[in-house]
Amino acid sequence: MTGQVFFTEFLKLRRSRITWLTTLAFSLMPLGCGLFMWIVREPGRAAALGLLGTKASFMGLEATWTGYIGMIIQAVGVIGLLLLSVIASYLFGREYSERTAKNMMALPIARHWFVAAKLTVAFAWFGAIIAICLAETFIVGSALGLPGLSSGIALRGAGEILLAAGVSFLLMPVTAWIATLGKGYLPPLGFAILTLVLGTVLGATGWGKWFPWSIVPLFAGTAGPRAETLAPGSLIVVFLTFAAGIAATIGQLRWSDNTQ
Repeated sequence: MTGQVFFTEFLKLRRSRITWLTTLAFSLMPLGCGLFMWIVREPGRAAALGLLGTKASFMGLEATWTGYIGMIIQAVGVIGLLLLSVIASYLFGREYSERTAKNMMALPIARHWFVAAKLTVAFAWFGAIIAICLAETFIVGSALGLPGLSSGIALRGAGEILLAAGVSFLLMPVTAWIATLGKGYLPPLGFAILTLVLGTVLGATGWGKWFPWSIVPLFAGTAGPRAETLAPGSLIVVFLTFAAGIAATIGQLRWSDNTQ
């Protein structure tokens, strides 16, 4: 029976349009970063683009593999958090918006299995998107002929992209809890915007390394100077947040009343 729960969740994902829409939307990100690299490398043509060219020059970008991968890490860190909020909203909030929560809760299955199944689907969904993004990053960078590529830079860049994505995923269970608590799509999306703002603000202070939603922006470099590594204390905070989010989501499903 528990295997059927996992199979059903994956089946619902395969039949959903949002799976392909999110993949398509996120796949545009390496192309956008590549466009900035092209603008920086071609200042004459960039001038014809007006404000876009001025902005790219003002940001101090360098048309190198290091600069390009740095932009990808920033995008994965920020856009990845928003994407995961959409994933959590869909997987957990839709059960209430589409009034199927009563059917889920009526099944003779421990409710933690539903949480495990949905988180597994979220991991596969987000992981596939990141894998596509990673492959596209190196394809676009190679097509642009960016200088400075070496095996060390490639491996380190891929590892940092995966680390930014992994830390972002570990924060998702809290958003899933908000979706079950708010019984719909909007509360987790609002929570995602709130934490993104707070994470950016607190990231500029000394408290950033202790606030879960500041850790990703700090590592990505969107909340001040980029932290090249994550401090052990920050990793502990992230894993504790992950565990707390799972526990809260399971508890919400196990003890909440279904009023549908």
